[in-house]
Amino acid sequence: MEQVGFIGMGTMGAAMAANLARAGFALTVWNRTPAKAEPLRELGAQVAGTPHDVGQVSEVVFTCLPDSPEVGAVLFGPDGLADGMRPGSLYVDSSTISAASTREFAARLAERDIAMVDAPVSGGSEGARNATLTIMVGGDEADVERARTVLSVMGRTITHMGPIGSGQMAKAVNQVILCGTYLGVAEGIVLARKSGLDPERVVSSLLGGAAASWVLENRSGRMIDDSYPLGFKLALHRKDMAIALELARSVGAALPVAALAATFEDGLVGQGYGDDDNSALVRAVRLLSGL
Repeated sequence: MEQVGFIGMGTMGAAMAANLARAGFALTVWNRTPAKAEPLRELGAQVAGTPHDVGQVSEVVFTCLPDSPEVGAVLFGPDGLADGMRPGSLYVDSSTISAASTREFAARLAERDIAMVDAPVSGGSEGARNATLTIMVGGDEADVERARTVLSVMGRTITHMGPIGSGQMAKAVNQVILCGTYLGVAEGIVLARKSGLDPERVVSSLLGGAAASWVLENRSGRMIDDSYPLGFKLALHRKDMAIALELARSVGAALPVAALAATFEDGLVGQGYGDDDNSALVRAVRLLSGL
């Protein structure tokens, strides 16, 4: 069993790393805010002082970070991971960043004989805790297979999408579909409420029909209650939408629903709701409907 490192103890990363610790991997972790790594120590992980230290003791290292600048800083900044990793090591990025940044990082790591796989995830905080994530993977076949043993501890559906960067492009598709589903569920709940229906009864009924979805099942209650405890930050989804919309521009794809959702999210982030769960997208529809 390989020595594994994990960097990034956010909502998703902490739960993913915890599953690795519980599975018995020799795990070393690091987080910019050290206190967030302490629960992993209680599960038996070693807590490193720098990303460089993680690389020195690990054969496979995962990151789960907010965006490309954070990934670049962890890899190549002072006390960076890349300087600590040995030739022949494998780096797996489960952040959601652009495919272009991913390919750039992979090329720089290849100069050091360090392989890279991009493996963004979907499934929310519940999927991270329950090890049921969907993981979209890009990279060389041999590297993906090497990563798969570890990925299988964190996710249920692991799909090799193609060469490096392909996982990030698939994640962009995921976020585009997801934003449309959030908007559809938000509009349906607002319509039910404005029509005098019991929205909880409506949702219960629809879960047995063609309108059923993960969002309807797992996030409609938050929309009904107008309460948005964190599962995945709205501001981070807006960042993901920027990646998806840029990809769409580069390949000539029209995404009118995604563009509308991004506009709503801009307004909500501007109003201070960026740290709410992404289901807070319903706030925009509620406001337009006089709720």
